[in-house]
Amino acid sequence: MILPIYTYGQPVLRRKTQMVSLESGDDLSNLISDMWETMYNASGVGLAAPQIGRSLRLFVVDTFQMQDEEMKEKGIKQVFINAEMLDEWNTPWLFEEGCLSIPKLTGEVERKSNIKIRYLDESLQEQIQEFDGINARVIQHEYDHVEGILFVEKLKPVKRRLLSRKLEMMRKGKVKADYKIKVPR
Repeated sequence: MILPIYTYGQPVLRRKTQMVSLESGDDLSNLISDMWETMYNASGVGLAAPQIGRSLRLFVVDTFQMQDEEMKEKGIKQVFINAEMLDEWNTPWLFEEGCLSIPKLTGEVERKSNIKIRYLDESLQEQIQEFDGINARVIQHEYDHVEGILFVEKLKPVKRRLLSRKLEMMRKGKVKADYKIKVPR
């Protein structure tokens, strides 16, 4: 089921999330399925539970669609449950990021190029993995969501000021997207 994506100004986007109960079973499977469907419908590469109004430590990532044909095998399609960032390292790099919860706005965000993360996969098996490049970046972006952090908070002050009027309009519910959204009231 395609769910509405909560936009900038919704309180759930600013809260640190709760751990996913491992007894949720079918409910969790259905939620994950709905998240994939919602993300693809909005042409996203990642989606975190707060973006659909659920304050849970859960996000999905599919970077295959971002890879060039010759680099396709470097992409990932994974579910991250109760993730914990263990380390971030290497040279920070700037990259233009956007967010389904902040439609049509982008900005350069500086992030480390390598990460190590602990999480439960879709089968509820614990994983500890290292990621780099675009995979690390998308994971960091979605991880920020479960920590209550939005990419606009990581922009340089000048860019943040330039976007402040547009963000204020979004906060007031004046936002349009090419997918189903839920605006602040």
